[in-house]
Amino acid sequence: MLISGADIVIECLKEQGVDTVFGYPGGTILNVYDALYKYNETHKKDGIRHILTSHEQGAAHAADGYARATGRVGVCFATSGPGATNLVTGIATAYMDSVPMVAITCNVNLPLLGKDTFQEVDIAGVTMPITKHSIIVKDINDLAPTIRKAFKIATSKRPGPVLVDITKDVTASMCEYKKEKPEDSLKTGSYTTADIEVAVKLMESSKKPFIYVGGGAVISGAHEEVRELAEKLDCPVCDTLMGKGVMDAYSPRYTGMIGMHGTKASNFGVSECDLLIALGARFSDRVIGNASKFATGAKILHIDIDDAEIDKNIKTDASVVGDLKEVLTIINQKIKKHKHETWMKHIYDLNRKYPMSYDKSVLSCPYLIEELDKLTKGQAIITTDVGQHQMWAAQYYKYTMPRTFISSGGLGTMGYGLGACIGAKVGKPDKVCVNIAGDGCFRMNMNELATASRYNIPIIEVVINNQVLGMVRQWQTLFYGKRYSQTVIEDKVDYCKVAEGLGVKAFRVTKPEDVKKALKKALSLKEPVLIECVIGKDDKVFPMVPAGAPISEAFDAADMKD
Repeated sequence: MLISGADIVIECLKEQGVDTVFGYPGGTILNVYDALYKYNETHKKDGIRHILTSHEQGAAHAADGYARATGRVGVCFATSGPGATNLVTGIATAYMDSVPMVAITCNVNLPLLGKDTFQEVDIAGVTMPITKHSIIVKDINDLAPTIRKAFKIATSKRPGPVLVDITKDVTASMCEYKKEKPEDSLKTGSYTTADIEVAVKLMESSKKPFIYVGGGAVISGAHEEVRELAEKLDCPVCDTLMGKGVMDAYSPRYTGMIGMHGTKASNFGVSECDLLIALGARFSDRVIGNASKFATGAKILHIDIDDAEIDKNIKTDASVVGDLKEVLTIINQKIKKHKHETWMKHIYDLNRKYPMSYDKSVLSCPYLIEELDKLTKGQAIITTDVGQHQMWAAQYYKYTMPRTFISSGGLGTMGYGLGACIGAKVGKPDKVCVNIAGDGCFRMNMNELATASRYNIPIIEVVINNQVLGMVRQWQTLFYGKRYSQTVIEDKVDYCKVAEGLGVKAFRVTKPEDVKKALKKALSLKEPVLIECVIGKDDKVFPMVPAGAPISEAFDAADMKD
């Protein structure tokens, strides 16, 4: 079949099972958009849905949210120059959190490359450090193989984003195309039978084991295996921001999040254990605090698909490099049923002694999130931006299944959540999808409300308005002598009017008794809704570990009064 390069792009996407693309057209990618239009006119029942975002960064975040919610590859389109560079933050966000994404951009014609042509940027070079692979296609014969390779790389072993840049003349050229069955992703790591035996031996000999779960457990779909291991070992489980939902938050074994804003039960328990079992985690600085004082009494067992993570931040005593679901399936068959009654009683006592708490006499973000949890019965997909609201969403919503908490963990991208929420809802239309944003974050990409209203994507956007950059202000309060340099954003912006101007219904809540009514109304509507929640500017996220301190020194508001 002799078809154009633009048609090959569309055919390859269908070949890979792509049903949705997020993007924004422009001059160099027009051939691809024309091919998409014609394909969808011909294939009305099984075409590729295109979501036109308000900005290319929104397209990248939406593709990311789609991928995290569904486990499938998220795809975004952009034109050359500024269109392509606008994807960069979204690509870097996906890279840091191991999200499978394929970004397709088009560049100027081949003879014009390297001549400072209008809207010419070496986007493959720009994104090389923040992708698993980036390449520019200059020959139409390479186009189909490159796109197929992009999807395989994006989903193999540790997933991540891949960028394919295509010169415009390649999209216009003609070439033979033959449909191929997608290749299977590569999952198996380099572990040996001996590695498994060492891991089992460490588990069997431990008296105070503790499981620390990261985002790799979500990616591998290993939540059932993790829960089984916890039962067999009779041990507690904590998670990272990326590992939410792997462990059922209602399980008595679950101690909550670990790290800078983790629970005292998790931080103190990990500091006292004799074996720390890290599952699909990367020992981030926000988790371990002072590396030299992290879990000093414990042996470290690290299981991860990426051998580059082993011994990168924390020296391990043993490791298994492989797909977590596969490795844990084997380990669970070998491990005996254990009883660690004294250890578990100690962990239960820590949980009871240090519960999460907040002032219930005033309107706060934790109060809203707990009400949202009750009304949705913990079954919603929660996306967030980055800051205090992100931590509260991680602490106070009860996640019972993976892929229900979607947030920028590694890069910490403000403005991420709204696009991600749109992508999640498109990928999971039967799920309630709510984005929790701070007012500072919302201002960055609030134009994507227009995307939600254009397609009537029924998301709920919650804006936690404290008129400051809350997390930065918290640090300025605690560590910078209350010098609030450029963190106060009091002005005349009316977020409800902004939302209404972008075609979205809006409600403002200022007291606790208004919250349930507003949430119920938003949940009942089959359209996008914004809820502005006005809270105090000095609300703080606790517990907290100062940067560079050991996690055993976690403190909360009560400690500050002592």
